[in-house]
Amino acid sequence: MPVKQSEFKSGDQLSARSILTWRIVQGAVWLVGAVILFCLLFYPSLGVLLFWNILIPVAPALLVLATGVWRNVCPLATTILLPRHFELSKRRKLSAKQLAILNLIAILALYTIVPLRHSLFNANGVATGLMIISMAGIGVTLGFFYEWKSAWCSGLCPIHPVEKLYGGNVFMSIPNAHCDKCMKCVALCPDSTPNVNPLISAKTGVQKTTALLIVGGLPGFIWGWFHVPDEAHLTSLNAFFSVYEMPLLGFTITLVIYAILSSIIQPKFERRLTSFFAAAGVSCYYWFRIPALFGYGSFSKDGSLINLRNIMPEWSFTGITIITTLFFFYWLYFRKPNRKSWLVRPQFGNKHKTFAHKLSA
Repeated sequence: MPVKQSEFKSGDQLSARSILTWRIVQGAVWLVGAVILFCLLFYPSLGVLLFWNILIPVAPALLVLATGVWRNVCPLATTILLPRHFELSKRRKLSAKQLAILNLIAILALYTIVPLRHSLFNANGVATGLMIISMAGIGVTLGFFYEWKSAWCSGLCPIHPVEKLYGGNVFMSIPNAHCDKCMKCVALCPDSTPNVNPLISAKTGVQKTTALLIVGGLPGFIWGWFHVPDEAHLTSLNAFFSVYEMPLLGFTITLVIYAILSSIIQPKFERRLTSFFAAAGVSCYYWFRIPALFGYGSFSKDGSLINLRNIMPEWSFTGITIITTLFFFYWLYFRKPNRKSWLVRPQFGNKHKTFAHKLSA
């Protein structure tokens, strides 16, 4: 339940009532996720519609406006954090090097999985469901070993790089509904760092490569992805892998442009350049996705939610996409950074005292 920034400061604790409210919300969203997963496995057509054409189209806008809301209620996060909530985790701390490697793998996974929507996941609910189950299995396994959100939510999750790119200037900070104490589980907590972005901790070669891939490559990758049709009947490996050609072409073009610009601008403008590419990425997504949802996509019924061709003229969707583009560039590029983090940092905890307390109990 969102609250005003002034009501919570770093170190404040949630009341029992607030915790209960968030648990109810998390439980409700988790049940929605479970229903979608059930549909993907047993009613694939409905599951694909619910997941790819309703849930996923909302996600980028939510990450731009209120990343913290998603971080609090993501069904996958709720699942993988169960070992920690039930004190079954060994609560190890990732080193900065380990976290950087996980972040790089997350981006490579993102760029590997998304094109496969065209050749597999968009038309195969069971495959999509098994992918989600696999991610949950990996996340829960990591949760048994590592502290809080460090290994999955802030590490290996393929969505996390996009969170850091799009969530650089959120509307407000909200309470952290998972971490009751801050255990400093990552060197720079993305949840609690104001105006976090992919470059904010890019110091090593791996971190710089990770930032380059997501900031520079994502806008072109999105553009290329929307220029590939779904392959309902795959006849060869060439057809299977052909879905990568346009996304990788677009990825390469914007990556080179970003690399050139970042090498010639002054360091003080680096954040502005990142914001511009973030706005370009999310704007490009909705430029193509909104018309496709309502029957005006480039490839017939690909990604269609409801066909409005006989109800609304095509120019009306052009107007909508122009408005969304202007909004996202205002929000991410022109709007002044407000020094807000996704979530309010809870009180710092003492791991050694916690363990001592358990041993003496």
